[in-house]
Formats: sequence, structure tokens, C-alpha cells
Amino acid sequence: MSFDNLTGIDKAAVLLMCLGEEASAKIFEELSDEEIGQVTRTIATIDHIPEDVKNNVFAQFAESQRQFAGLFIKGNEFAKKAISSLAGEQRSEDLMDRFVSGMETRPLETISRMQPSMVAGLLEEEHPQTVSLVLSTQHTAHASEILAHLPEEIRADVVYRIAKIEKVSPEVITKIEDALHREIGIVGSKEQSQVGGLDKVVDILNNMQNQIDAEILEDIEETDPDMVEEIRKRMFTFENLTTLDGRSLQMILREVNNDSLTMALKTASDEMQEKVFANMSARAADMIRDDLEAMGPVRLSEVEAMQQSIVKIAMKLEEEGKLVLGTGSGDELV
Repeated sequence: MSFDNLTGIDKAAVLLMCLGEEASAKIFEELSDEEIGQVTRTIATIDHIPEDVKNNVFAQFAESQRQFAGLFIKGNEFAKKAISSLAGEQRSEDLMDRFVSGMETRPLETISRMQPSMVAGLLEEEHPQTVSLVLSTQHTAHASEILAHLPEEIRADVVYRIAKIEKVSPEVITKIEDALHREIGIVGSKEQSQVGGLDKVVDILNNMQNQIDAEILEDIEETDPDMVEEIRKRMFTFENLTTLDGRSLQMILREVNNDSLTMALKTASDEMQEKVFANMSARAADMIRDDLEAMGPVRLSEVEAMQQSIVKIAMKLEEEGKLVLGTGSGDELV
């Protein structure tokens, strides 16, 4: 073993062996599993440490301590823990989202700092596939605003294409950036990006205003009704019924028989159950409570199917203009 031929891992292994098992165990507490794995694999290959190697390793360690004196800390983890400790769960979540998003290397970053109307003007002459790729790389609220400013005749096509996207290769991102670079001077990431998909579409549509989301879904339905059904399932769930005002919920409950409602409430939250019971007669509520207590095990798929049938009733009433469905934001009739 020669000191000049030792790698950084080799030197760390030698240092730990010289410090002993107890000290090494304490140091391991500060290392990641991967780091521990690397150094212990190296330790396992060492059966003799020459005196000169030991002295040189200790001397270099002492010099490193002097040169890099101060506090070493994992800044990313420290920031996350500090944010998580903030009072107010919603504020903490919002700040964490911003922090994580800010730490991510996102393609087409310059687009995210432009006014939505300007981006829409820049993209409206591009192919819908290019537009969908660009919007897929943007944060939800920004993408929704850009979509609202695009020509109405291409919105549905763009959303449909976003739903079909999974990953974008570095080459594709590079081509898009190069095409836009002449106009807005974008210099972006060359890393592969996970973008698009149904969840991205749901987030974008949930941020749309003035019923534009409904118009887009109607247009897509002509091409792919199965996709639209899946999007609607994700946009509005059975538990979202708790966001409705009493009159709207009562309107939905009038369309549902007690047996179906009992099945749907089998896995519902206490909040959901109480909201339903508060919007029906006391006699009917007591009957359903008794039926729920007496109900034996049922298949989860059956419960979910019944919940979805009630959601479809709610959506039908919305299409007829009789109520307005919220998606967790507390929307009510106006």
C-alpha cells in the first residue's frame, strides 16, 4: 500500500480504521447509506496499514481540518427542515413547493418568467405538439394562464397532447429551445425531464377560469372519450362533494337512492358522512347510519364504482347548468 496511490475513499477507510470502531460508528451516523457502503467495502479489502501511510493520512486530515475550518452542513436538508417547522401547515406546504421547484433544473425556464399573454403570442403559430411540450415544462398556474390566452381552436388539441406526454428527451428540449432562442434568448437545461401526463392536465384544467376547462374537455371527448372520463375522475372526486353548498348537495342526493348512498359512504371520511347527513332528513340519516353499522365487508371496487356513479350524477347536473362543482377550492353557486 502506497500513500501516493490512495484514492479519497481509500484514505477515508484508512482513517476510520485507525480511529477505531467506536469513533467510526459515530462518523457513520453523519454519512448516507451509499457513502457507508463505499467506505466499508474498501475497509473490507485492507488487511495491513503501513506506518508511513497511517502518518500521511493523519497529516493530510489535520491539514484539511485547518484549511476547511468552519461549519459543514447539508444546506438542502436544513432548508427543508426549517420550512417544515413553520407554523401553519398550508403556508409550510406552499413554501416547500416553491423551494423544491426553485431547486429543480427546469427546461425552458425563461418562459416561466414571461407574461402568459406574451408566451401565448409566441407559441400560437407553433405546432400544437410543440406548444404542449412547452406548457408541460411550466408550473401549473402559469401553464393554465398561457393556455387561456391561446386561440380557442387549438386549446383542446394542446391539452390532449399534454395528456399523452410522459418523458421528453434532451434532444427534443434542445430543438425547442433552439427554435425559440432567436426570439427570447432562452438557454435552458439539457437534462431529461418528466413532464406531461394526465395529472399535469388535471392540474392545468383545475386552474382554468370561466368554464374554459369544460369547453376543452368537450372538444377532447370527441376524439378520446375514455381519456376525458379519466380526467374528470381525477378533477372531481366523491370527497369533493363536501365543498358544495347545501342546496347543491341536496339536489344531488335527490337523484340517489338510499342503498346506493349507503354503499358509497362505506369508506367516506367522517366529514363527508356528516355533510351528507346534515343535508337529508333526520329519519333518512338515521336509517343510513344503522345500515352502515350493520353492513359487512364489501369490495372496495364496488364502493368506488358507487361513488363514481354519484359523481357522474353531479357532473350531469353541472352540464345542465343546475349547479357548479368545486374541485377542492370551495366553489359554490353564484
